[in-house]
Amino acid sequence: MVNSTQKPRQDQRQDLRQDLDLTSFSAAGDEPVEWRISDAPVPYPEAVAAMEARVAAIAAGEAPELVWLLEHPPLYTSGTSGKESDLLDARFPTYATGRGGQLTYHGPGQRVAYIMLDLKRRRPDVRAYVASLEELILKTLAAFNVRGERREDRVGVWVRRPDKGPEHEDKIAAIGVRLKRWVSFHGIAINVEPELSHFAGIVPCGVVDPRYGVTSLVDLGQLVTMADVDIALKQAFEELFGPTRALLPEAAV
Repeated sequence: MVNSTQKPRQDQRQDLRQDLDLTSFSAAGDEPVEWRISDAPVPYPEAVAAMEARVAAIAAGEAPELVWLLEHPPLYTSGTSGKESDLLDARFPTYATGRGGQLTYHGPGQRVAYIMLDLKRRRPDVRAYVASLEELILKTLAAFNVRGERREDRVGVWVRRPDKGPEHEDKIAAIGVRLKRWVSFHGIAINVEPELSHFAGIVPCGVVDPRYGVTSLVDLGQLVTMADVDIALKQAFEELFGPTRALLPEAAV
Protein backbone atom coordinates (compact mmCIF):
# COMPACT_ATOMS: atom_id res chain seq x y z
CA MET A 1 0.00 0.00 0.00
CA VAL A 2 1.43 3.38 -1.05
CA ASN A 3 1.77 5.96 1.72
CA SER A 4 -0.45 8.98 1.03
CA THR A 5 2.50 11.35 1.44
CA GLN A 6 4.48 9.75 -1.38
CA LYS A 7 4.16 11.09 -4.90
CA PRO A 8 3.41 8.41 -7.51
CA ARG A 9 5.90 7.70 -10.26
CA GLN A 10 5.03 8.92 -13.73
CA ASP A 11 4.43 5.35 -14.94
CA GLN A 12 1.91 4.82 -12.13
CA ARG A 13 -0.24 7.87 -12.87
CA GLN A 14 -2.31 6.16 -15.55
CA ASP A 15 -3.72 3.91 -12.79
CA LEU A 16 -4.76 6.70 -10.40
CA ARG A 17 -8.45 7.44 -9.89
CA GLN A 18 -7.79 11.18 -10.14
CA ASP A 19 -6.54 10.71 -13.71
CA LEU A 20 -9.56 8.77 -15.01
CA ASP A 21 -11.77 10.39 -17.65
CA LEU A 22 -15.06 11.19 -15.91
CA THR A 23 -16.69 13.09 -18.75
CA SER A 24 -18.57 10.13 -20.23
CA PHE A 25 -20.98 9.53 -17.33
CA SER A 26 -23.40 12.17 -18.58
CA ALA A 27 -26.16 10.63 -20.68
CA ALA A 28 -27.08 13.47 -23.02
CA GLY A 29 -30.59 13.49 -24.44
CA ASP A 30 -32.00 10.99 -21.96
CA GLU A 31 -34.67 11.50 -19.33
CA PRO A 32 -33.49 13.65 -16.40
CA VAL A 33 -32.48 11.86 -13.22
CA GLU A 34 -35.18 12.13 -10.58
CA TRP A 35 -34.02 14.06 -7.50
CA ARG A 36 -35.78 13.36 -4.21
CA ILE A 37 -35.16 14.81 -0.74
CA SER A 38 -36.67 13.19 2.36
CA ASP A 39 -37.19 15.61 5.24
CA ALA A 40 -37.66 13.08 8.06
CA PRO A 41 -34.98 10.51 9.02
CA VAL A 42 -35.46 7.25 7.13
CA PRO A 43 -34.94 3.89 8.92
CA TYR A 44 -32.12 1.95 7.27
CA PRO A 45 -34.07 -1.25 6.42
CA GLU A 46 -36.80 0.87 4.81
CA ALA A 47 -34.23 2.71 2.70
CA VAL A 48 -32.55 -0.50 1.53
CA ALA A 49 -35.88 -2.09 0.58
CA ALA A 50 -36.86 1.01 -1.39
CA MET A 51 -33.51 1.06 -3.19
CA GLU A 52 -33.73 -2.63 -4.07
CA ALA A 53 -37.16 -2.14 -5.59
CA ARG A 54 -36.14 0.96 -7.53
CA VAL A 55 -32.94 -0.63 -8.85
CA ALA A 56 -34.94 -3.60 -10.16
CA ALA A 57 -37.37 -1.22 -11.88
CA ILE A 58 -34.53 0.79 -13.46
CA ALA A 59 -32.85 -2.37 -14.73
CA ALA A 60 -36.16 -3.51 -16.23
CA GLY A 61 -36.67 -0.15 -17.95
CA GLU A 62 -39.74 0.56 -15.84
CA ALA A 63 -38.48 3.58 -13.87
CA PRO A 64 -36.07 6.48 -14.39
CA GLU A 65 -32.78 6.87 -12.54
CA LEU A 66 -32.92 8.42 -9.10
CA VAL A 67 -30.84 10.33 -6.56
CA TRP A 68 -32.35 10.13 -3.07
CA LEU A 69 -31.09 12.54 -0.40
CA LEU A 70 -31.86 11.66 3.20
CA GLU A 71 -30.65 11.32 6.77
CA HIS A 72 -30.78 8.20 8.93
CA PRO A 73 -31.33 7.85 12.66
CA PRO A 74 -28.05 6.95 14.41
CA LEU A 75 -26.78 3.55 13.23
CA TYR A 76 -23.75 1.66 11.97
CA THR A 77 -23.51 -0.28 8.71
CA SER A 78 -21.01 -2.98 7.84
CA GLY A 79 -20.04 -3.48 4.21
CA THR A 80 -18.77 -6.60 2.48
CA SER A 81 -15.26 -6.07 3.95
CA GLY A 82 -16.48 -5.26 7.46
CA LYS A 83 -14.76 -6.87 10.45
CA GLU A 84 -16.53 -7.72 13.68
CA SER A 85 -13.53 -6.43 15.62
CA ASP A 86 -14.06 -2.93 14.16
CA LEU A 87 -17.30 -2.57 16.14
CA LEU A 88 -15.94 -1.16 19.40
CA ASP A 89 -19.17 -0.09 21.10
CA ALA A 90 -22.55 -1.29 19.80
CA ARG A 91 -24.35 1.78 21.11
CA PHE A 92 -26.52 1.96 17.98
CA PRO A 93 -28.14 -0.68 15.74
CA THR A 94 -25.70 -2.29 13.30
CA TYR A 95 -26.80 -3.48 9.86
CA ALA A 96 -24.93 -5.79 7.50
CA THR A 97 -25.19 -4.39 4.00
CA GLY A 98 -24.18 -5.50 0.53
CA ARG A 99 -22.29 -2.33 -0.36
CA GLY A 100 -18.53 -2.32 -0.62
CA GLY A 101 -16.36 -1.12 2.25
CA GLN A 102 -16.21 -1.70 5.99
CA LEU A 103 -17.96 -0.14 8.99
CA THR A 104 -19.33 3.37 8.91
CA TYR A 105 -21.71 5.56 10.87
CA HIS A 106 -24.87 7.25 9.63
CA GLY A 107 -26.96 9.70 11.61
CA PRO A 108 -28.60 13.12 11.79
CA GLY A 109 -26.49 15.92 10.37
CA GLN A 110 -25.00 13.69 7.69
CA ARG A 111 -26.21 14.04 4.11
CA VAL A 112 -26.62 10.61 2.58
CA ALA A 113 -27.11 10.47 -1.19
CA TYR A 114 -28.31 7.15 -2.57
CA ILE A 115 -27.48 7.22 -6.28
CA MET A 116 -29.28 4.82 -8.62
CA LEU A 117 -27.89 5.08 -12.15
CA ASP A 118 -27.87 2.72 -15.13
CA LEU A 119 -24.13 2.31 -15.65
CA LYS A 120 -24.61 -0.19 -18.46
CA ARG A 121 -26.11 2.62 -20.49
CA ARG A 122 -23.88 5.41 -19.17
CA ARG A 123 -20.51 3.65 -18.78
CA PRO A 124 -19.93 0.15 -17.35
CA ASP A 125 -16.75 1.00 -15.43
CA VAL A 126 -16.95 0.55 -11.65
CA ARG A 127 -13.58 2.15 -10.90
CA ALA A 128 -14.36 5.24 -12.94
CA TYR A 129 -17.80 5.44 -11.31
CA VAL A 130 -16.26 5.46 -7.83
CA ALA A 131 -13.88 8.20 -9.02
CA SER A 132 -16.86 10.17 -10.31
CA LEU A 133 -18.52 9.95 -6.88
CA GLU A 134 -15.30 11.24 -5.33
CA GLU A 135 -15.36 14.10 -7.82
CA LEU A 136 -18.98 14.81 -6.93
CA ILE A 137 -17.96 15.21 -3.29
CA LEU A 138 -14.90 17.32 -4.14
CA LYS A 139 -16.98 19.75 -6.20
CA THR A 140 -19.61 19.98 -3.46
CA LEU A 141 -17.01 20.76 -0.80
CA ALA A 142 -15.31 23.30 -3.05
CA ALA A 143 -18.54 25.32 -3.07
CA PHE A 144 -17.77 26.03 0.61
CA ASN A 145 -14.05 26.65 0.09
CA VAL A 146 -13.14 23.28 1.58
CA ARG A 147 -10.43 21.37 -0.25
CA GLY A 148 -11.18 17.66 -0.21
CA GLU A 149 -8.63 15.19 -1.55
CA ARG A 150 -8.52 11.62 -2.81
CA ARG A 151 -6.19 9.04 -1.34
CA GLU A 152 -5.26 6.03 -3.46
CA ASP A 153 -4.89 3.82 -0.38
CA ARG A 154 -8.09 5.05 1.32
CA VAL A 155 -11.51 5.34 -0.29
CA GLY A 156 -13.53 8.44 0.51
CA VAL A 157 -12.63 12.11 0.67
CA TRP A 158 -10.14 13.59 3.13
CA VAL A 159 -9.07 17.03 4.33
CA ARG A 160 -5.63 17.93 5.64
CA ARG A 161 -5.51 18.92 9.33
CA PRO A 162 -2.14 20.57 10.02
CA ASP A 163 -3.73 22.06 13.15
CA LYS A 164 -3.80 18.54 14.61
CA GLY A 165 -0.23 17.62 13.74
CA PRO A 166 2.10 16.65 10.87
CA GLU A 167 0.46 14.47 8.19
CA HIS A 168 -2.87 14.48 10.04
CA GLU A 169 -5.99 14.14 7.90
CA ASP A 170 -9.69 13.74 8.63
CA LYS A 171 -12.31 11.97 6.58
CA ILE A 172 -15.24 14.18 5.66
CA ALA A 173 -17.14 11.90 3.28
CA ALA A 174 -17.59 8.18 2.72
CA ILE A 175 -18.38 6.16 -0.40
CA GLY A 176 -19.98 2.72 -0.61
CA VAL A 177 -21.32 1.24 -3.83
CA ARG A 178 -23.23 -1.84 -4.93
CA LEU A 179 -24.35 -2.84 -8.43
CA LYS A 180 -27.18 -5.04 -9.64
CA ARG A 181 -27.41 -5.66 -13.37
CA TRP A 182 -25.13 -2.62 -13.75
CA VAL A 183 -27.52 -0.34 -11.86
CA SER A 184 -25.77 1.42 -8.98
CA PHE A 185 -27.14 1.94 -5.51
CA HIS A 186 -26.00 3.01 -2.05
CA GLY A 187 -23.67 5.98 -2.71
CA ILE A 188 -22.08 8.74 -0.63
CA ALA A 189 -22.34 10.33 2.82
CA ILE A 190 -21.07 13.86 3.52
CA ASN A 191 -20.58 14.98 7.11
CA VAL A 192 -22.36 18.30 7.42
CA GLU A 193 -22.98 18.53 11.19
CA PRO A 194 -23.24 15.02 12.68
CA GLU A 195 -22.33 14.18 16.26
CA LEU A 196 -18.70 13.22 15.63
CA SER A 197 -18.40 11.34 18.93
CA HIS A 198 -20.72 8.70 17.47
CA PHE A 199 -17.89 7.59 15.16
CA ALA A 200 -15.96 6.48 18.26
CA GLY A 201 -18.07 3.33 18.49
CA ILE A 202 -16.34 1.88 15.41
CA VAL A 203 -13.07 1.87 13.53
CA PRO A 204 -14.37 3.97 10.61
CA CYS A 205 -13.73 2.14 7.33
CA GLY A 206 -11.04 0.07 9.07
CA VAL A 207 -8.57 2.98 9.29
CA VAL A 208 -6.62 2.62 12.55
CA ASP A 209 -3.77 5.10 11.98
CA PRO A 210 -4.10 7.74 14.74
CA ARG A 211 -3.21 10.48 12.25
CA TYR A 212 -6.53 9.91 10.48
CA GLY A 213 -9.78 11.03 12.08
CA VAL A 214 -13.26 12.23 11.12
CA THR A 215 -14.53 15.76 10.57
CA SER A 216 -17.49 17.69 9.19
CA LEU A 217 -18.15 20.97 7.42
CA VAL A 218 -19.28 22.60 10.66
CA ASP A 219 -16.29 21.15 12.53
CA LEU A 220 -14.09 22.89 9.94
CA GLY A 221 -15.79 26.21 10.68
CA GLN A 222 -18.22 26.24 7.76
CA LEU A 223 -21.61 27.34 9.11
CA VAL A 224 -23.69 25.73 6.39
CA THR A 225 -27.11 24.13 6.47
CA MET A 226 -28.23 20.87 4.94
CA ALA A 227 -30.17 22.87 2.35
CA ASP A 228 -26.96 24.71 1.38
CA VAL A 229 -25.21 21.38 0.85
CA ASP A 230 -28.13 20.02 -1.18
CA ILE A 231 -27.93 22.97 -3.58
CA ALA A 232 -24.19 22.52 -4.08
CA LEU A 233 -24.56 18.75 -4.43
CA LYS A 234 -27.25 19.09 -7.10
CA GLN A 235 -25.17 21.55 -9.11
CA ALA A 236 -22.11 19.29 -8.94
CA PHE A 237 -24.17 16.23 -9.87
CA GLU A 238 -25.58 17.91 -12.96
CA GLU A 239 -22.09 18.91 -14.09
CA LEU A 240 -20.96 15.29 -13.92
CA PHE A 241 -24.05 13.24 -14.72
CA GLY A 242 -26.51 15.49 -16.53
CA PRO A 243 -29.87 17.15 -15.75
CA THR A 244 -32.17 16.29 -12.86
CA ARG A 245 -35.88 16.64 -12.16
CA ALA A 246 -37.06 17.46 -8.64
CA LEU A 247 -39.66 15.25 -6.97
CA LEU A 248 -41.98 16.23 -4.17
CA PRO A 249 -40.64 15.08 -0.78
CA GLU A 250 -43.51 12.64 -0.30
CA ALA A 251 -43.05 11.01 -3.70
CA ALA A 252 -42.34 7.27 -3.56
CA VAL A 253 -38.88 5.97 -4.36
